[in-house]
Amino acid sequence: MHILLTGGSGFIGSNFVRFALESRADLSITNLDALTYSGNPENLADIEHDKRYRFVHGDIKDLDLCTRLLGEVDAVVHMAAESHVDRSIIDGRPFVETNVLGTQTLLDAARRNNFKGRFVHVSTDEVFGDLPLDQPELKFHEKLPLKPSSPYSASKAASDMVVHAYHHTFGLNVSVTNCSNNFGPYQFPEKVIPLFVTNLIEGKKVPLYGDGRNVRDWLHVVDHCEAVLAVLEKGKAGQTYCIGGNNERSNLELTHTILELMGKGKEMIQPVTDRLGHDRRYAIDPRKIESELGWKPTRSAWPGALEQTIKWYVDHERWWRRVKSGAYREYYQKQYGNR
Repeated sequence: MHILLTGGSGFIGSNFVRFALESRADLSITNLDALTYSGNPENLADIEHDKRYRFVHGDIKDLDLCTRLLGEVDAVVHMAAESHVDRSIIDGRPFVETNVLGTQTLLDAARRNNFKGRFVHVSTDEVFGDLPLDQPELKFHEKLPLKPSSPYSASKAASDMVVHAYHHTFGLNVSVTNCSNNFGPYQFPEKVIPLFVTNLIEGKKVPLYGDGRNVRDWLHVVDHCEAVLAVLEKGKAGQTYCIGGNNERSNLELTHTILELMGKGKEMIQPVTDRLGHDRRYAIDPRKIESELGWKPTRSAWPGALEQTIKWYVDHERWWRRVKSGAYREYYQKQYGNR
């Protein structure tokens, strides 16, 4: 199988490339990535000469490019997206342009090719809105209506709906996945776990939003990659699959665990004004993907998975310092020029 992976130089995408190539000897990947701020070619520098991997620098909003690439592959895993809520609050336009129009462009390219292969659209649990803190029995599932709260989640909800519409109208062989918060290696260090870890390594305090009671379900990125591959290979056309880690933690609990694992005290917490429209709780009910596709998270349990993640950032200080400084752009220019 030859997969077109969009956004393969980002956090989840680069982990998916590694996991898929290691798991399937007969699989090859073309990685289409625009290399915006969070797309880092260094993430895959060690496999760029693998004959089963090809990098294409380009934009998912380029219809002619996407049409050409879809004519060369058997399946699509669509991960490319603007993904940071805080950035979407500052300026929502790039999120609509990439997440909605970019997804539509890929789907139009599939129609141009009369594409019969699988198309997996990777989305987020944030499209469902939020859940109350005092009703832990409530969880997100595939039949819930979409109620996004932020410009980011609204753009992802719109893209989910476009994907389903192209299945219903044109018969495209699509599935949608909605996952909980990912963590693991190669995550851009403005996200909470790598931000807190790298701040503490540098002797800086960690900024904790509001009262810290907001709850997230944490999913190790490789568990997520395994689930996406299962949906690609065994998922049903037109279906949505919710992917979670069964690992709910409040932001305050997350912060205290990171401090404890890194040998730091509570004095390193810096309370900051809460994010606008901050959702209180996310939680996934993964029973559909577990029962239908046989997938379960095996790498997300704490504290072990979090401790391993912290160790990765401690051991890869050069990587995240280059990301924070933007120095990896020099690598990009050397390897790929201005293509």
